Amino acid sequence: MKKNIAILMGGYSKEAEVSLKSAAVVAKHLGQDKYVPYPVRIDRDKWVYVDAKGDEYPVNRNDFSLLLNGEKITFSAVFNAIHGTPGEDGYLQAYFQLIGLPLTGCSMYASALTFNKRDMLSVLKPYGILSAPSYYLNKGEDYKTSDIVAKVGMPCFVKANRSGSSIGTFKVNEESKLVETIEKAFEVDDEILIESFLKGTEVSVGVIGYKGEIKVLPITEIVSENEFFDYEAKYLGKSKEITPARLSSEMTAKINALAERVYRLLKMEGYSRSEFIIVDDTPYLLEMNTTPGLSEASILPQQAKVAGISLSELFESEIERVLNR
Repeated sequence: MKKNIAILMGGYSKEAEVSLKSAAVVAKHLGQDKYVPYPVRIDRDKWVYVDAKGDEYPVNRNDFSLLLNGEKITFSAVFNAIHGTPGEDGYLQAYFQLIGLPLTGCSMYASALTFNKRDMLSVLKPYGILSAPSYYLNKGEDYKTSDIVAKVGMPCFVKANRSGSSIGTFKVNEESKLVETIEKAFEVDDEILIESFLKGTEVSVGVIGYKGEIKVLPITEIVSENEFFDYEAKYLGKSKEITPARLSSEMTAKINALAERVYRLLKMEGYSRSEFIIVDDTPYLLEMNTTPGLSEASILPQQAKVAGISLSELFESEIERVLNR
């Protein structure tokens, strides 16, 4: 008997449109011989199943069920394709755990921790995981730009702490631009971090749970046409993504081991994609995504393809993992 699988999409952040694309790819490649996909859009004002005609049917939030033509539809599992809040920061993970419905991806705690860049880097620091020198700032706190420059130097990055897809991330090349850039970042989140600019090779590496094992995917080298790997570079074709990355065998082994170690230290499950900057043969961790983009052009599916894993295999393995957990 086929299993009903809800595919979560949308969300409350500016990443919602990216999520819709990821969910469409999941629905397209989910094995129709085993599963019946139900795309479910999560918005602030409604949770609805969206059928092929675009018609919407409300979700019963007490047990996450549907009523279609007088028949109650329940789900065997839920596939999370929401980038940003509430799908990547622990909220939906907690909800589905409370109602006892399997959800793809990591736990509530791991999701919340990795979505908070400052907390994640702080947790990993005692384990020797290197990151850029940084300065933390909360909205409403007094600060001096001279103190920031003394700590992180110039140029630097100003980042919204809890945001993805480089939304709320800005490169600052001179101290006189810091105040206005900080205010822009505060429009996205009331916590920010300001990091030193590290000049080096940027790479992205997927680590996933696959068929009962932790698997490190081929590394992708990021070559942005913009000043950094921002939203345009990620989604509007302003970058080259080279998989496998042009690294020595020694550096490839080092990055693979480091990415897997971070995955295990954070007690990750499901998909993850970590970003590193390599400076003079030393890798620095930038961040981790626990609901990475899943369109055919996204980095994690590109890496899976090079590893010989089809999208159908990638999605089925994750669904079966949570069904058997």
